[in-house]
Amino acid sequence: MSVTQPTKSNYILAVDDIPDNLLLIQLSLEQEGHRVVVANNGKTALKQIKKAPPSLILLDVMMPGMDGYEVTRRIREDRNIPFIPILLVTAREESSLVEGLDAGADEFVRKPFQLDELQARVRSMLRLKETIDQRENFVSCLTHDLRTPLVAANRMLDLIQQQAFGEVNNEQKEAIASILSSNQNMLQMLNTLLETHQYELGQKTLSFIPVNLQQLIVEVVTELQPLAIEKGIELKQNIASEVPEIKGDRLELRRVFTNLIGNAIKFTDKGAVKVSLDHNKSQVLVTVKDTGIGISPQDQKAVFQRYHQGNHRRSGKGLGLYLCQQIINAHQGQITVTSEVGKGATFSFWFPKQLS
Repeated sequence: MSVTQPTKSNYILAVDDIPDNLLLIQLSLEQEGHRVVVANNGKTALKQIKKAPPSLILLDVMMPGMDGYEVTRRIREDRNIPFIPILLVTAREESSLVEGLDAGADEFVRKPFQLDELQARVRSMLRLKETIDQRENFVSCLTHDLRTPLVAANRMLDLIQQQAFGEVNNEQKEAIASILSSNQNMLQMLNTLLETHQYELGQKTLSFIPVNLQQLIVEVVTELQPLAIEKGIELKQNIASEVPEIKGDRLELRRVFTNLIGNAIKFTDKGAVKVSLDHNKSQVLVTVKDTGIGISPQDQKAVFQRYHQGNHRRSGKGLGLYLCQQIINAHQGQITVTSEVGKGATFSFWFPKQLS
């Protein structure tokens, strides 16, 4: 037995290597009106989840080859898989509870289980899924709805600034410029929130085309050079020869460069920001190194977490670096940071030359 194929994603996936157990689970849940798809091993289950994510996963702990804990870990580590409640089925004692929760499971049911208990736990997990989906839809709708009046307000302020409705004195121009700057910051935050949200839901569609990273770095450095000049710091490039193109989404990669280089300039008051591009047999490596205020060891551990804000007054809302990590992960890359307080920080990220 492999897996039965669903036509839609609103189904429950039951995973167990014992056919009788699968049949019992399937019959008991179908009595409640649920559509159940079955798989007899972890590898098959993961393929099915990536193809059409279910609403809930019932996962046996003890399976040959890949046990339920490993399947759970892989699901939680895959950022392209949206949140799916995982209900582990086990006959083991209390130690399995700790291991399962640490792996990312949401609930347990122990063998031998009563059918009404299993049905109740399934109903509870589906309510959890519905609540989270509603929250995510709310965030997406709210972000879109907030952007519309801000864009409209900016267009109107631009017209006023251009004196389309009459003469504007210098004091009024300064006030309008201040409002425009605040609105632009708000728009940027909303756009970042929306992009982050799409990555988390697995709804972000990337266009992979050949990208010349050297050209991209030059573009971003040229764009941000005035900010460095204004602060009296150097913005330098060190690009190796014959760096090959990579397959990637140029717009998203540009977002990463702009964020990291912009942050480096923001947190550097003297010295320099240096952007380097190099490669080896299998990878293309980019580093953004600054001589700024640095990042404490405690903040380094959490710097890529969503909504993590540093203690410095210049710290943002904690989404920029998180989004950079999402983009780099989507390109099968990795990003790291090394830093010492008062001596600057270095962000390094690399991509495979050939994306699989």
